[in-house]
Amino acid sequence: MSLDRERVLRAAAALLTRKSTASMDEIAKAAGISRATLHRHFAGRDALVRALEDLGIELFGRALDAARVDEGDASEAVRRLVAEAEPIAAMLAFLFTENQLYEGGINEGWNRLDARVHALFLRGQEEGAFRIDLSPAWLTEALYGLIGTGAWAVHDGRVAAKDISRMVSELLLGGAQRRMER
Repeated sequence: MSLDRERVLRAAAALLTRKSTASMDEIAKAAGISRATLHRHFAGRDALVRALEDLGIELFGRALDAARVDEGDASEAVRRLVAEAEPIAAMLAFLFTENQLYEGGINEGWNRLDARVHALFLRGQEEGAFRIDLSPAWLTEALYGLIGTGAWAVHDGRVAAKDISRMVSELLLGGAQRRMER
């Protein structure tokens, strides 16, 4: 029987998002596999977290592609990106806060994704849609923070899942969009 690696990683991310100190035993149970099977595929917690990082990079890259962030109005592209990232928001929330991933340098995959999001905000500034007093780097971090916070709010039942994409987009864009001077 082959292991559905992505299913196991998604189950691990779901658990670790709720309980960052979960043991490998708890992770195996959440994934519906034995601890021995989990260890055959992931030598330990570090290997599991690194595999989650790789999956998160892949999935967020797919979200960027699906959102077509290089096309059309920058504000609409941000809305599309938030909507495409929403299904993986919980995994991203875990990865954004997992300190282990920041030891010894950032994975180059994140740098490539950051560059794409940064370019989206820069394009919006150049088109006059976004404020220029907020750097594209700051807007990128704000986007990540709101996606992660949105995932937590949905998880805790404070926000309905059907509302989170709109709420994240509107809050981010409400602060980022350039206003006409009076």
